[in-house]
Amino acid sequence: MSNMWKKILIMLSGYVNFIAFAVVGGIVCFKSEDEELKKTAKLTLIISLIFLGLLAIFAIYNYIGGMVDGYISSAAYDVYVIINNIILIAKIIVYAVLIIMELVKGLSKKEENN
Repeated sequence: MSNMWKKILIMLSGYVNFIAFAVVGGIVCFKSEDEELKKTAKLTLIISLIFLGLLAIFAIYNYIGGMVDGYISSAAYDVYVIINNIILIAKIIVYAVLIIMELVKGLSKKEENN
């Protein structure tokens, strides 16, 4: 498997689930000697932690709001839903852009080698 596909696998595991990334990223960081893969794993870790932190903050906001009567039908709940969806869409966009950039970079390297 080429480095391009390994990097994409690291990024996909970061998008899908933090636990999956912990397994894949941990294997890369501790078993691999390739600095590019380690750099990709560190970047994916930072991005995953940012999104995980944002989702955790708004989950706490939602749980606190759930303790109040009428929260589900309030504007505060609507704000929570909208912001949560924006965060999830941003996560999709960020990982998609990273994967596309890696594909373009990998394909251009292949063309230079040929």
